[in-house]
Amino acid sequence: MKFSLPKAFLFASVLGLGLSSCVAKKEFLSLQEQYAQANKDADAAAARADALANQLNRCENDKVAIRGEVNNLQTSMSLREELIRDLRGQLDDLRKQRDQQASQVGDLTVLSQSASDNIKETLSQLEKKDKYIHLIQAAKSKADSINLALAVNLKSVLRDGIEDEDVDVKVDKTVVFINLSDKMLYQSGSSGLTPKAKEVLGKIAKIIDSRPNLEVMVEGYTDNVPINNACVSDNWDLSVKRATSVVRVLQSEFNIDPNRLIAAGRGEYNSLATNDTSEGRAINRRTRIIIMPKLNQFYDLLNPNSVPD
Repeated sequence: MKFSLPKAFLFASVLGLGLSSCVAKKEFLSLQEQYAQANKDADAAAARADALANQLNRCENDKVAIRGEVNNLQTSMSLREELIRDLRGQLDDLRKQRDQQASQVGDLTVLSQSASDNIKETLSQLEKKDKYIHLIQAAKSKADSINLALAVNLKSVLRDGIEDEDVDVKVDKTVVFINLSDKMLYQSGSSGLTPKAKEVLGKIAKIIDSRPNLEVMVEGYTDNVPINNACVSDNWDLSVKRATSVVRVLQSEFNIDPNRLIAAGRGEYNSLATNDTSEGRAINRRTRIIIMPKLNQFYDLLNPNSVPD
């Protein structure tokens, strides 16, 4: 930056003075020196001004950078404050949990004595019932053995002269099942028994008669084909009538105590196979004889008061 106006002014002044008053050479030289010095001062001032301008620019840049750092610090501080609030909240929750657990520990301490007494009492009762448990296990083993022997005997007496698909003997838990096909037992569409049915029932009756402590339930089943005639109104009716026919024969012709006999009809329900095929319907048309312990024997067995000391 140059200061040209003062230089021109000084130059004009010098010329004026030279022209008007014939300034002495010495004074002229002095003015030239002053003029030269003024130029130097002007150049120095210009350099100083440029330096100050550059410094100002650097300050402005520094100010912008500092503002950016301040903003970053403020953001970081906000995040830290939020983190501190979260940590304080977690700390409060942990303190509440600690207090709650301490309270629970106190409650457990109070209850521990009572729990200990209860455990002792329970162990004492278990010791008293240990004999009863062994009794039940022995009874179950005995029942399993009896049922297995019963099933073997039934299969043996029913084997001769009977097709395998007409009779099925199974042991399931505490009972023995005998499934008999309807084509062997009944006349078609009725509850009347065939001569072959009475022969088979006579063999079964001998086994039943040799086990007087067992009960006998006869269940009748049908397929899902509707039936309605002069003697039968529907499948429920047919299944009950068929079961009743078997029970009557066991009582009247083979002298089985009727107090041991139960007749039940299950209709078309509880099927073993699909009713969509003729084979499946043939399987579902059946009579099931269930040989089982009497219920009062189970009740006596499960009553701890009946166990000998």
